[in-house]
Amino acid sequence: MTSYGSSSAASSGSRTNGLAIASLCCGIVGLFLLNIVLGPLAIVFGAVARRQASVRTGAGMARAGIVLGVVDVVLWLVLLALAASNGGFSWYVGG
Repeated sequence: MTSYGSSSAASSGSRTNGLAIASLCCGIVGLFLLNIVLGPLAIVFGAVARRQASVRTGAGMARAGIVLGVVDVVLWLVLLALAASNGGFSWYVGG
């Protein structure tokens, strides 16, 4: 008889590091929303995941998260410089 939850794929032992996944997700979402917050988070999560790469798999995802986090921070700096050169930020709501 087979019991629930004991499949061969679940017991293989090759699980991806959760911090590597979090780093990649923060890096991707940071390209579109809140890049000044999610970019540094992606870098930190990716660095911690790379240190744990010997324990779990996911070093490639961690590296991609670090790269995307750096892109997020650079994108924020470019947008900040662009806004400063145009006279700052202004919010217009209404018609």
